[in-house]
Amino acid sequence: MHRDDPLKTTIQLRLGSFAVQAIAHDSHHAAAVAVVITDEGLGAELPGLPQHTTWSTEAALMLTRRSAQLRKHAGQWALPGGRIDSGETPEQAALRELAEEVNLQLDASAVLGRLDDYVTRSGFVITPVVVWAGAARHISPNPAEVASIHRIPVAEFLRADAPMLERVEHSEHQVLRMPVGDHWIAAPTAAILYQFREVCMADRPTRVAHFEQPVFAWK
Repeated sequence: MHRDDPLKTTIQLRLGSFAVQAIAHDSHHAAAVAVVITDEGLGAELPGLPQHTTWSTEAALMLTRRSAQLRKHAGQWALPGGRIDSGETPEQAALRELAEEVNLQLDASAVLGRLDDYVTRSGFVITPVVVWAGAARHISPNPAEVASIHRIPVAEFLRADAPMLERVEHSEHQVLRMPVGDHWIAAPTAAILYQFREVCMADRPTRVAHFEQPVFAWK
C-alpha cells in the first residue's frame, strides 16, 4: 500500500473514532513513543525483507535498534520515544524524541492520534502517538541512543503468522511477538505495532494491555 493521502485520511478517521484507554500515572513514569508512518525508501536492511535500488513510496513504520551503550534495554527493538518531561503532552514528547533520536523534525500537524496506553514491567506508562512523517528521506541515528533505523513495510505487520503468542513462567498472560522478516519483535513494542495494525489497518478496536512482555524486558 502506498503512503498517500487516502491512507493518511483512513488512519486519521479510524484513530478519531477509536476510544483510547488512558492510564493514570506518576509523571516520573510517563513515556511516549512515536509510531511513525513513512516511506519504505530503500528497504528495511534486515534479512527476509526486500531491498530496493530506487526509492519506494510503499507505507512503512520506523523502528530503531537501541544503542549498545544504553544502561537499560540495550540493543533491543524500539519505537522512537522516551520520558515525558514536566509540562509536556505525550504528543510533544514524541515529536521531541523523534528529533533527538533520528533527526526528524515534525510539528503538531503531523500527529494523527493516539493508541492505548501500555504499562511496562519496568514501571512506565507508554502513550503511543501515531505520526505521519512523509518521505523522511534525511534521517540519521543519534549514536548515543540509536544503533540503527529500519523502515518496516506496513504490509509486514499484516502477515498471517502475526501475532505470535507464547506462555512464560510467572505470568498468567501470553507474551506477544510480531514477526519482521527473519526476526521478531517482542512487547511492549510488538503490542503497540499489533494494535496499530488492528485499529489503523483493519479497523478493529483490539486491546493489547493484557499481553505480557518477555522476561528479558522485565527490568
